[in-house]
Amino acid sequence: MKPVPLRSPTVDGVSASPRRRTGLALLALPCILLVVLGAFLWSGQVRQPQAAVQPPAPREAMVDVLDGPTGSERVQIDVTLHSPVDTPAPAILLAHGFGGSKDETDQQARELVARGFTVLTYSARGFGRSTGQIALNSPDYEVADARQLLDWLARQPEVLRDRDGDPRVGVTGGSYGGALALMLAGTDPRVDAISPVMTYNDLGQALLPNNATQAGIGGTTPAGGSFNPDGVFKQAWTGLLFAAGGVPKPGALPTCGNFTREVCAAYSEIAQYGRASQATLDLLAKSSPKTYNSRITQPTLLVQGERDTLFGLDQADANARQIAAAGAPVKTIWFAGGHDSTPPGPEVRNRIADWFAFHLGGVPPVPDPGTGFQFDIAGQPQRDGDVPVRTMTAPSYPGLRESRTPRFSLPLEGPATPVLNPPGGSPAATSSLPGAGQVLDAAGSLGQSLARDLPGQVAVFGTKPLEEQTLISGTPRTRLSIASVPGQPQPTDAVLFAKLYDVGPDGQRRLLGNAVSPMHITDIPPDGTPKEFDVALPGIVHPVESGHRVELAVATTDQAYALPREASMHVVALAGDRAVSIPSVRATSSSAGTVPVGPLVGIGLVFLLALLLRVISAIRRKFHDDPDTRLADTPLVISGLTKSYPGKKAAVNDLSIQVERGQIVGLLGPNGAGKTTTLRMLLGLLRPSRGEIRIFGHRLQAGAPVLSRVGALVESPGFLPHLSGLDNLRHYWAATGRPMLRAHMDEVLQIAGLEASAKRKVRTYSQGMKQRLAIAQAMLGLPELLVLDEPANGLDPPQIHQMREILRRYAATGRAVLVSSHLLAEVEQTCTHVVVMQDGKLVAQGTVSEIMAVNGEATFRVDDPELAAESLRTIEGMGAVEIDGDLVHADLAGHPAAVAVNVLVAAGIAVHQVGPRRRLEDAFLQLVGEEQP
Repeated sequence: MKPVPLRSPTVDGVSASPRRRTGLALLALPCILLVVLGAFLWSGQVRQPQAAVQPPAPREAMVDVLDGPTGSERVQIDVTLHSPVDTPAPAILLAHGFGGSKDETDQQARELVARGFTVLTYSARGFGRSTGQIALNSPDYEVADARQLLDWLARQPEVLRDRDGDPRVGVTGGSYGGALALMLAGTDPRVDAISPVMTYNDLGQALLPNNATQAGIGGTTPAGGSFNPDGVFKQAWTGLLFAAGGVPKPGALPTCGNFTREVCAAYSEIAQYGRASQATLDLLAKSSPKTYNSRITQPTLLVQGERDTLFGLDQADANARQIAAAGAPVKTIWFAGGHDSTPPGPEVRNRIADWFAFHLGGVPPVPDPGTGFQFDIAGQPQRDGDVPVRTMTAPSYPGLRESRTPRFSLPLEGPATPVLNPPGGSPAATSSLPGAGQVLDAAGSLGQSLARDLPGQVAVFGTKPLEEQTLISGTPRTRLSIASVPGQPQPTDAVLFAKLYDVGPDGQRRLLGNAVSPMHITDIPPDGTPKEFDVALPGIVHPVESGHRVELAVATTDQAYALPREASMHVVALAGDRAVSIPSVRATSSSAGTVPVGPLVGIGLVFLLALLLRVISAIRRKFHDDPDTRLADTPLVISGLTKSYPGKKAAVNDLSIQVERGQIVGLLGPNGAGKTTTLRMLLGLLRPSRGEIRIFGHRLQAGAPVLSRVGALVESPGFLPHLSGLDNLRHYWAATGRPMLRAHMDEVLQIAGLEASAKRKVRTYSQGMKQRLAIAQAMLGLPELLVLDEPANGLDPPQIHQMREILRRYAATGRAVLVSSHLLAEVEQTCTHVVVMQDGKLVAQGTVSEIMAVNGEATFRVDDPELAAESLRTIEGMGAVEIDGDLVHADLAGHPAAVAVNVLVAAGIAVHQVGPRRRLEDAFLQLVGEEQP
């Protein structure tokens, strides 16, 4: 019997295990690098290979649009049309943020063009070269401009149209441009899909927030806020935005930049008095997506930053609730950035492009992005300034349909505390400074030094040290009370600022999100009777480590907000259940984390140093990793692997296999086939006699760093019976010396199905639970390659079924599993691929169905067996065909099953099922030469 044809472990046709270079090659390598260096120095840059066909150059234009509701005049909008090679194509209208222009969207436009879209970038009225005055996304001005740009797009030959005047178009943009996307979708049915980024729902609440209410904070979504009237003026951010209005253009008031007179008057009013009249609130509401979200039916991808004191997570939450209520499909992404940090990076921009590719069509297809929920967990900044980020995924944004956001309470302690608002509101506490988030993220110590509360102005309440890591993902809530001081003249209202700190065992405090929740409390009884109210704290994503405490601080001042000028003193205390309610979304990790790569400094010097190191490494290649970059994303490549002992037959002989991401590969073979020896060499426990093993492109050696990306269960570990399962895992992970946050303890316990029993002592575990705990231990850190030797040992059938689901869920995250097992029926149901060994050699490898169909016999379940058999017999060279009820068994004699299916369908026969005729056990016995029963 010939083995199943194997795919050689190569990349682009080149062997994955290159032979050692000769001395001549070692001399040639530095010469080649010197030539490259010379070309670099001569040209000033390393040139990238040119595509065979370049897209056309972007086309600039000034588009005339009617100005305002009367249309008596015209303004000009400066646009650039980027088009791909193949046109007509679906279009993307790409809007910019406030104070910017079309130039800031150029990079994203080029990325979208590379995906096959026609992209229109433009400078909104009053910005860049565009004329007209800024009306804050007024439906009569900016939104009307965008509708006329859609008219212009529909006339361009590069744009795919659904009908005359109706372009196939998606709209995206950040901040100001994100609100434009929402409002345009709510007013123009020609828009087919949108992706607003870092934007607002209610501009009045964004600039004058009030996070306190007596009505209670309801809702089941993770970041639902408390949008209440009489808010506190966000003067620092608003001042920056007004300054971004630019130098006045002809016809504008000298003190108003490029703003309309109505917008200028509204800002002047708020800036002077710290309050907004009804006319100003109406103006802001008219320029807010909340007014139009109920009309949005287009698929919507909401992208919001987690480090954003301008437009917080509560704004995106409100958009999601309103659009979902209108019946539109909604997907939500929270990324580790925002107005206080960084804009969306390439990964998030690629998700936006995927959203449009699926919902607009007309470009290379992508899988359905669904309507799930993704959020990032940012780790501590590294010494080089990079921040590791882990992305979590949930099936849907909780609370939009049926599910609720899980919440739990952390009890707070602390006495009622008098707090003073000083005369004139100065000096004031420092917490949320516009744009300071990037500075705060740069170094933890600097962030701690900037966030300061002043003595006498703050009441502090805290939790006890947490027993286990706690993930905050959304808007925490609490209940407070405020009372006047009897006998002293006091105003009947007060302004307060609530915020959360993460306090470590060493006493260092970290302000979560660098954000505060402003509160305006009115009608405070003058007789000292406490007035209770609910508070929505800043929306954040943050893991609080075990041993840390959470502190709730309530201050009277904050430099980012307008403060009461009148001195006052009030007493702040805990109320209700004296706790903080923490949202914690159930999600699984969908990425092991990415580390942003900063720009290279002194590239010429680095290049010369790299050349020297490359020559040295070539000479000492035997002792170095020598990674193969072509295999950097391939979990495992084994090439020519041999293990022999003196005077004995080789235990493993010239073995070559490859394992890809997402695969569950079963390693099969009779006793003595070499399976365990192979696994021991794979884990660096045995040294191969010949050949090599590469894990993610790195040559494997004992103690190689790349082994940190591998989890293994070769023999059942000995757990300490007097400790809980969770403590056993913690002690094991601590012994590796890696940070506890990287253990992904919650995700591992969830995958292994041990969440409910993690805190029970191991001596109370059944054998099956101990085996699942062993698998969980192998999964700690969510290794990208999981190696398991007989993981079903000691498990009964229900437990084996649970293990099967564990491995499937694990591989579904994009990781790979290599499992050795004697349970062939279980391998058949669990594994995607199989490797068969005998006498240390490879007998066959391929998908399970390929292995089971070694002899070419297949079974078809059809509606007309007689006609099906007759049709199959007409295929030239077909073997025997048998009828068994509604099944037809056929010897395909080398024909692909697809050929037989095509013949059956052409004959009008309904084919309900196609598969190999026999079981994996039969194929295994045949491949290893054993007699079949």
